[in-house]
Amino acid sequence: MIRVRDLNTSSGRHHFLFSKVFAALFLTLALTPVHGQALQEGITPATNPAAVPTAATQRKDTLVAGISEPQGIFNPYFFTNGWDENVTSVIFARLIGWDSHGKLVPELAESWQVSDDNKTYTITLRPGLVYSDNSPVTAADIAFTLTLLYDPAYDGEFDISLAHIAGGDEYKAGKADSISGIEVLDHRTVRITTTEPGATTLQTIGGPILSKAYYGKGYQRGKLDYIRTLHGKPLGNGPYIYDKYIPGQEIRFHANPHYFAGQPAMARFIYRVTNPATNFQLFQTGETDYDGFTSKPDDIEQLKLLEFANINLYGSSDYSMVAFNHKRPALKDARVRQALIYGLDRQKLIHVVYQGYGKVANEPIAPISWAYDTQGINEYAYDRQKAGQLLDEAGWKKGANGIREKDGHPLELTLLVTKKLINDALVPIAKENYRQLGIILKPEVLDFNALLARQKSGNYDLASYSTSTLNDPHDGVREFQTRESKIGYSNPEVDRLVAQGNAVLDPAQRRPVYHQLYQVLAQDPPVILLGYRYILSASSARVNGFTPDIYNGLVGSLPRVKLAQ
Repeated sequence: MIRVRDLNTSSGRHHFLFSKVFAALFLTLALTPVHGQALQEGITPATNPAAVPTAATQRKDTLVAGISEPQGIFNPYFFTNGWDENVTSVIFARLIGWDSHGKLVPELAESWQVSDDNKTYTITLRPGLVYSDNSPVTAADIAFTLTLLYDPAYDGEFDISLAHIAGGDEYKAGKADSISGIEVLDHRTVRITTTEPGATTLQTIGGPILSKAYYGKGYQRGKLDYIRTLHGKPLGNGPYIYDKYIPGQEIRFHANPHYFAGQPAMARFIYRVTNPATNFQLFQTGETDYDGFTSKPDDIEQLKLLEFANINLYGSSDYSMVAFNHKRPALKDARVRQALIYGLDRQKLIHVVYQGYGKVANEPIAPISWAYDTQGINEYAYDRQKAGQLLDEAGWKKGANGIREKDGHPLELTLLVTKKLINDALVPIAKENYRQLGIILKPEVLDFNALLARQKSGNYDLASYSTSTLNDPHDGVREFQTRESKIGYSNPEVDRLVAQGNAVLDPAQRRPVYHQLYQVLAQDPPVILLGYRYILSASSARVNGFTPDIYNGLVGSLPRVKLAQ
């Protein structure tokens, strides 16, 4: 489903990484900076590497990156905090990973085969794999990990049900002692059988592997207390080995000599706790070698002035939106929903919020995806006259007081928002735009959990939020299916196309399906799409090898980072 969350842009992988896309290329977004020359997408190299601060040059074997607010749950399937996920990504390698374009690539897996009906997956591990304690990584560990995720006591946020493994529901319900769709064929090979094809299945079952010997000691279904005692003592097989967590200060690691891709060049790695008030100063003085920043001209100009900063700008795969409550009588009419899109100056909103480093969204997938349609989608350019015409056609006429009415009822809409940058701009812009159309907008500012609770109760008209990282086009449309919708949206053609797009694995076959789907969604919009954004980070010229991307964050670069010569 679409996971909604207020996103942050600091280092590491983003929270709730699910299926990863095969992005054929990065589409260059139109940048219109407020001042100065636009920073180009990609890596802008340091203009004066010799300007690296002394504090940084004195570190000969240690790499330091910024991180915000970890909680200390260092298990890849139990964290509830995205920063803890950044930590686990350093400690645990995935079975199947992604390259910088989102294409599936082997990590711990040497290879995999998919049956002709896309329901059976045979995965073979690389030979000689071991955990950081030198114990072997086996196919039984894969089976244990997947079984754990179906355990009735599992309360983490990973949704294994998306894989539709045969027998998984029966095991969870206590009707079977094992999961029939998980078969260990030999020491290195496991076969996973599912009940339905799914383009995202490989990514779902290809996550980090937990050691059965370590995490499954005495494992019994429904009893996971022992595993929880190990959250602060992780055993993984990633590029670095966990050493110590000092709350509020830092997390320490040392290089894993058993890492399948080779021991990292930097002997030690530290995540230093930073925040938007301190991250620039710590980077400027050389206390950190890498951190994330806000994609806006002022931050970019500051980084340029440092001279020793390699500046990284790359597209995110999430998007912001305003969801309609389709159970409200007024919003059941597609003409009203279309009018609310035409009547909102989204270009102004995105310009105010991202200052040239963002783009108005017109599809529920970001431009970096191979599924993005570069032409033919209705862009819903701001058009107050068109919006008024649609409202008139829908029977919402302006009364003597300028407010639109129908059957004696004024057109009043509640808008739920959380306190964050895009909503700070959305509320006044939307309120004024809709007032000019004769619509009364009543914004309510809630914390995120309260917003979700109100949305679940159905007591709202509009709700503003952002998705988490959406890396396969299915992730961006799954909740528009009738059976999955949390907003009351239902369209049989959308149901058919979403199922069709998820039933095959080849991007070349899926692309035209999604392009057709986006056309249907544009005519019968489930949400108001707002914008896409860029992610900004910087690394010190004292080291080479940082090539962050939306699919791997900084973690994908870690094994290759080394001191500059």
